Amino acid sequence: MNVDFKNINKHFGPVHANVDINLSIKSGSIYGILGENGAGKSTLMKVLSGFIQPNSGEILLDGKVVTIDSPADAINLGIGMLHQDPLDFPPMRLIENFIVGQKGGLVPSYKEISKEFNELQSKFGFSLDPEAFIDSLTVGERQQLEILRLLWMGANALILDEPTTGISLQQKVKLFSALKILAQQGKTIIFVSHKLEDVEILCSKVSILRKGMLVGEVPAPFDSDKLVEMMFGKIISLGDRNNVSQKKTVLELKELFIEQYPLRIENVNFQLHAGEVIGLAGMEGSGQDILLRACVGLIRPISGTVIVKDKDLSNKKYHEYMKHGVSFLPASRLEEGLVPGLTLAEHFTIAGDEEKGLFIDKEYFKEKAEKMIDEYHIIGRPELNVESLSGGNQQRAALALLKNWLSIILLEHPTRGLDIESAIYMWGKLKERCLQGASIFFISGDLEEILQYSDRILVFFSGHVSPPLDASTTTIDQLGQLIGGKGWDQVFSSKETL
Repeated sequence: MNVDFKNINKHFGPVHANVDINLSIKSGSIYGILGENGAGKSTLMKVLSGFIQPNSGEILLDGKVVTIDSPADAINLGIGMLHQDPLDFPPMRLIENFIVGQKGGLVPSYKEISKEFNELQSKFGFSLDPEAFIDSLTVGERQQLEILRLLWMGANALILDEPTTGISLQQKVKLFSALKILAQQGKTIIFVSHKLEDVEILCSKVSILRKGMLVGEVPAPFDSDKLVEMMFGKIISLGDRNNVSQKKTVLELKELFIEQYPLRIENVNFQLHAGEVIGLAGMEGSGQDILLRACVGLIRPISGTVIVKDKDLSNKKYHEYMKHGVSFLPASRLEEGLVPGLTLAEHFTIAGDEEKGLFIDKEYFKEKAEKMIDEYHIIGRPELNVESLSGGNQQRAALALLKNWLSIILLEHPTRGLDIESAIYMWGKLKERCLQGASIFFISGDLEEILQYSDRILVFFSGHVSPPLDASTTTIDQLGQLIGGKGWDQVFSSKETL
């Protein structure tokens, strides 16, 4: 399916999100859309997928002008979109989610549909259990389900919005393999991202958006520096490593034993120092999220102790940890981190340290929201609901809500959905907290991020935890080997027991 955008314009009040966009995407290609947060990438794709309508302009499919007033219209025309946060229903089984939106009778034949599902997933090497519940799946597996559902419903053009955010390297390899198969079958793949490495590996051509405008189209092979300059209008530098770790212990784990089916993590002994940044690396589902939640009272350990600033908080709840300066920012922004339906100003009101009394000073919190929006470079206004922000801006807002006096910050994928410049800026803000004595425990699927910003690294493999590795002397290749389960004997023999 050939897809053409003709003079697409989209306004959100005073914000001109898409400015006279003209693009042609050929059938059978994997086409990249690059741009910083708020550049208009997701807006343009939501126009194509029927979630929003343009103020002016036309969309042509195979040379014919079409009207797309809803996602149902889009899928009827053969267009499906995989969003940053998969659109599924966690309380339901996988097979029930698979048939959502299907045409036909009221009582589906689960046996027949399960057979079709398994035949379809076998073409891409997926191994999903149709009877599993959605809340037991990883983000990568939920993406696989959504791709299969869209294909089953007849999608000939697939839009993927930041699909590699929050998934493991193994799942990314499987995703890319599936996309290449689909392109070979003549499907049109539109790959929206801010990750240059992913675009360079996968795409035959990219378009770059900046501040709502198309600034250029570039065919492969790509020059990374040139793409960055087109995205931001300047060259971006990662900056120098900066170690601010102190000797004071702020978190200590003793003989920690955690179990959450199907994983168990045993005998974890570890000390986190003031100002230190610890990166947790591993394939998704290897146990790093379980350990992080146990360190903040969201999962109770089977045995062992969690000591925060000399106080045993092992069986305490999250609120008790918060009183002692520990806070957690989850990867699922709208499900756990933010409150859909509330504005930015209302979020800062709820999260504020101020004594609110019987009445809330709305003007004060509006001004505070404006200050934080400016400080964290959030593209949005105090009165906007958080779900109306782009994924990257939701992430910035979630980070801005972290209280200033925290001593330990636990983060799942802290730069999820952020472009290069925003990620560097955000780590600058986090490092400022480290200079003030705060410590950071974070999970990331980006090995370069782990190595760039960590002082020490813990690697997870199938519930096993490595001794702490010095990030300054560890390579990406070594990390990759350990994450894949290789080289563990050498690590344990050359390090003190964790």
